Amino acid sequence: MTKTSTSSETSQLKRTLKARHLMMISLGGSIGTGIFLASGGAIHSAGPGGALLAYAAVGVMVYFLMTSLAEMAAYMPVAGSFKVYATKFVDPAFGFAIGWNYWYNWAITIAAELAAVVLIMKFWFPNSHSFIWSGLALAIMFGFNYLSAKGFGEAEFWFALIKVVTVIIFIITGFLMIIGIMGGDPIGFSNFTIGDAPFNGGFFAILGVFMAAGFSFQGTELLGVAAGESKDPEKTIPKAINSVFWRILLFYILAIFIIGLILPYTDDRLLSDAVTVSPFTLVFERAGFAFAASVMNAIILTSVLSAGNSGMYASTRMLWDLARDGKAPKFLGKLDKRGVPVNALIVTTLVGSLAFLTTFFGDGKVYIWLLNASGMAGFITWLGIAISHYRFRRAYVAQGGKLADLPYRAKWFPLGPLLALGLCIFIILGQNIQSFITGNIEWSSIFASYIGLPLFIFIWLGYKVKHKTKVIPLSECDFNKEA
Repeated sequence: MTKTSTSSETSQLKRTLKARHLMMISLGGSIGTGIFLASGGAIHSAGPGGALLAYAAVGVMVYFLMTSLAEMAAYMPVAGSFKVYATKFVDPAFGFAIGWNYWYNWAITIAAELAAVVLIMKFWFPNSHSFIWSGLALAIMFGFNYLSAKGFGEAEFWFALIKVVTVIIFIITGFLMIIGIMGGDPIGFSNFTIGDAPFNGGFFAILGVFMAAGFSFQGTELLGVAAGESKDPEKTIPKAINSVFWRILLFYILAIFIIGLILPYTDDRLLSDAVTVSPFTLVFERAGFAFAASVMNAIILTSVLSAGNSGMYASTRMLWDLARDGKAPKFLGKLDKRGVPVNALIVTTLVGSLAFLTTFFGDGKVYIWLLNASGMAGFITWLGIAISHYRFRRAYVAQGGKLADLPYRAKWFPLGPLLALGLCIFIILGQNIQSFITGNIEWSSIFASYIGLPLFIFIWLGYKVKHKTKVIPLSECDFNKEA
């Protein structure tokens, strides 16, 4: 393990994450239940063509967001990346809100993954107690993060590898079924021509899938947090982000394309989130694979543990960086001799555990509210990345910086970040647009969908008023690589 000499912040964290770790961290953060379970509902709602269109559009947005992040992270690799960039290039109050928003997002995600683990294990052990499995999952996540950054990276590498191999096998199997080598007669494009296929439900059905697709891609930004503990970030970060994006997009587009060809979008089983009728399970069963449901359940279990593992890592680093910057209690900014922010890890674990306990009280309504606020928080983080990069590049040029000197330069500036910014705002405002369009307004549902937005604005403006911060002029933005 070596220490970096680029900044006071990263001189404390151990730079032990290698290029292969970074690659799988980003893959593991975005290949999950969105592709294994939710893809079926997307195809059922909008048809195979509508689902493909929605996922491709969100994929383009994520591409611009990730290249924006790569430009900043390669130049200034710090663990509190989103918070640091927003603080230095936008407004300290905006950075404060982005930091707490991101910590909250992943701390609550830990609770969501614990709840998912319970449901998955009940598939095999229906009469077992929920706390056994949630407690075991929490101990595993905590253990990997407590070991070291390398321990987390190694766990994430193997978790993500299982998911990647599964998707590749699925794509190959599906292709063989389509041309008739496996599972009976050739399928061809017959399911793309039934009913209203390939598009179903019109514009608003595609819009609904567009919103859901955004959640599926969340997690790719984890690389920005991992930059603070990666070796040679100037080279590994851009390489990982570029290659990971194309692989994720390819996996999602090909998987949805194959599901749409093999399973008719009219099949009501696609609406279910149950593992037994996951699109992957249905395709594997049709191909003649024995125990397909059990195998997919095991794979989805590793997917959930991967997401929880990543969430604990990201939220812990963000909380540590907030404390180190004086924006969280000081004791959370301490590292042990291995460079692990143990206090921040313990507090994040406890918050995630308490959020999980709300699933057992009041019919889980409190938990649903927490989860809704967390879902909105992910899009707000993306919004922060787009705004920060736009001002980063403009300030860099305004202060006489040469673009050729940047370790990595995002293409299509300023169109890229502005397009991503516009689409992020569109997704945030459109969370429950269906209620207003149909006139079937349930204010409690609408409030739950948008609760994360006023929460973020309250934190942002509260800090701004208290500390009288202002938007930083481009000529005064801080390019000192010390966070």
